[in-house]
Amino acid sequence: MKSQKTVVIAMSGGVDSSVAALLLKDRGYNCIGITMKLWDYEQTGGNLNYESGCCSMDSINDARMVCAAIGIPHYVMNFSREFHQEVVDDFVNEYMAGRTPNPCVLCNMKIKWGTLIDKAKELGADYMATGHYARVKYNQASGKYELFKGADKAKDQSYALWGISQGNLAKTIFPLGELTKKEIRDIAQKHGMRTAAKKESMEICFVPDKDYNRFLKHTVTGLEEKVASGSLLNIEGKKIGEHKGYPFYTIGQRRGIGTGFGKPMYVVDIRPEKNEVVLGEDSDLLSSELTAKNVNIFSGIPPEDGTAVQAKIRYKSPAEPAMLFKHKDAGLTVRFMQPQRAITPGQSVVFYDDDKVLGGGIIETSIKDN
Repeated sequence: MKSQKTVVIAMSGGVDSSVAALLLKDRGYNCIGITMKLWDYEQTGGNLNYESGCCSMDSINDARMVCAAIGIPHYVMNFSREFHQEVVDDFVNEYMAGRTPNPCVLCNMKIKWGTLIDKAKELGADYMATGHYARVKYNQASGKYELFKGADKAKDQSYALWGISQGNLAKTIFPLGELTKKEIRDIAQKHGMRTAAKKESMEICFVPDKDYNRFLKHTVTGLEEKVASGSLLNIEGKKIGEHKGYPFYTIGQRRGIGTGFGKPMYVVDIRPEKNEVVLGEDSDLLSSELTAKNVNIFSGIPPEDGTAVQAKIRYKSPAEPAMLFKHKDAGLTVRFMQPQRAITPGQSVVFYDDDKVLGGGIIETSIKDN
């Protein structure tokens, strides 16, 4: 017997969301495809030919054509105001505060599992689905929904999903969680989908040329004048040059910091209040502790001091053994068993128990090793 449940599917115009819609339709769900219009090239610059990206006309048309081929309705919803307020403004503010944000995490928290899922509920949908490589399971013993890594470890996207609330996790389906990328492309090819061989979009959607400096200059009026003539300092506090503007640097950066230091140097600290950027050697990037804010724990139970986890500090980094301790204002201190390189304020730290995601938070500070 076919399910009468309704599911809204976030359709980006890529192969993953296309196959997600197909699989759910085949399972008997009443499916509605929605493409979110989040931003305009005219506002952000960097792509004068409108040739790529999740909000381009080509991507919207691809999503529409896939939905037509599958036989489900497709709608475009304009969330550009919410996206700008929640994601783009935060991106700019974080760089101006000397931090390095992860807008994809915030987009998931505020837009997909915020604005979109609220709209799905208004439409009477029982669930929302995306093409993320992750899995949701219900734990009968705890009565909670749990998030797990995707079966395809090379494509796992659980790192960017730690901020979903328990209530919204209960309304979420990840149809691709048990599949590999190859299997998904094979399914798309078998069904003649126009997105079967479509390349993945790797850049931040509203900075399609990957030029963050250009974007910040385009967005913040008079930025270069505001941050000009700042000092480059060494680890002892001695001035060794001038930087191009502290928002244009990130922790661990080596390229673009100048030459003539006699040895490889890296950005180890950014001090926006003094308009200073501190350089040091690779060893100066090592930290064994960080503090995290805006923490979300899926179980709803704060971890006990000394709780052992594997903690991941960036999307492409492996999870490393660590312990959790309570910190001020419901935050956490994360203490690693081995020093980590270039812990970056503004990025996410995500906690795992093997394949299960326990939760995560935003990195606030790193505590440098002596």
